[in-house]
Amino acid sequence: MHNPRTVPAGNIRPLDVQHGNAICYSGYRDGQNPCENIYPDIDEIREDLQILAHNWKLLRLYDCSLHAERVLEVIATDKMDFKVMLGMDMGAEMSNPHCPWGAQFSDEVLVANRQANSDQVDKAITLANRYPDIVFSLSVGNEASVEWTDHMVPVDSLLSYVRRIKSATRQPVTFCENYEPWTYKLEPLAAELDFISVHTYPAWEYRTMEDALEYTKQNYHSVVDHYPGKPVVITEAGWTTASNGRGIEPWNASEELQAHYYEQLLEWTTEEKILTFVFEAFDEPWKGSPDPQEPEKHWGLFNLDRTPKLAMQELYAGIQSLPGNQTADSKR
Repeated sequence: MHNPRTVPAGNIRPLDVQHGNAICYSGYRDGQNPCENIYPDIDEIREDLQILAHNWKLLRLYDCSLHAERVLEVIATDKMDFKVMLGMDMGAEMSNPHCPWGAQFSDEVLVANRQANSDQVDKAITLANRYPDIVFSLSVGNEASVEWTDHMVPVDSLLSYVRRIKSATRQPVTFCENYEPWTYKLEPLAAELDFISVHTYPAWEYRTMEDALEYTKQNYHSVVDHYPGKPVVITEAGWTTASNGRGIEPWNASEELQAHYYEQLLEWTTEEKILTFVFEAFDEPWKGSPDPQEPEKHWGLFNLDRTPKLAMQELYAGIQSLPGNQTADSKR
């Protein structure tokens, strides 16, 4: 039986954003890779944002790299109607023997990562203050405490970053993580966050569509019930459309399944007014293994060429500017 933590409301900043459609956005195309500092250019980002603007007003970004800078610049320059959750890409500050694909690091690497993480915090503060009308919240990392992570950051470090950010910005601050650690190791962090951000992936936990939404609800409410009075949002939920069997059986990944889960998820979260960032906008070929059927590459609601997958085809059918929809007349 869990021990609920009632969090005092004293220093909590309100999440001042209207409930609406929200999506995770990383715009990396063929040949682009954040690990190699090869980023989408301004025109590619502008194309992506024009596509997303038809259905979303809330975006989640994962770091403070040149990609994020360009996204914020395009939104500001083009006066686009987006609000952004700005993230920080935290590197490992400790080794993690529980990571299935290896996360053992030398002391030199860990020291360098701590400095890079600190620099990310400084950059997040700078961008949040430069774009106060666009950046509506900040996330101090992504999946950096769950048991299997390859970029483990101690809770004390996360706490120090949260305090630095809150002392230098006005936006509410969160941390984005799998639902499990919130109920057993992140209570000290949760006490200082303005809201909690949860990830839920039924497919990764071998769930089928028959009980996928119910499992998502269980994940969400396990955290909500643990922190009475604390706002909880979902910052990742989705379904991959292809798999080579690594972690997800191939038969449990398709556009039909993605569309079904998306429809169920949207209906529930809209009815309950749960802010939910769908994962994710576009397929990302740089992710995971070189295998083209690697499930990490195929979570997008849009294909790599920006054409809509099944979940988006009806909604985007009449939009002439979308790749694949242009008529001969519109191309002249």
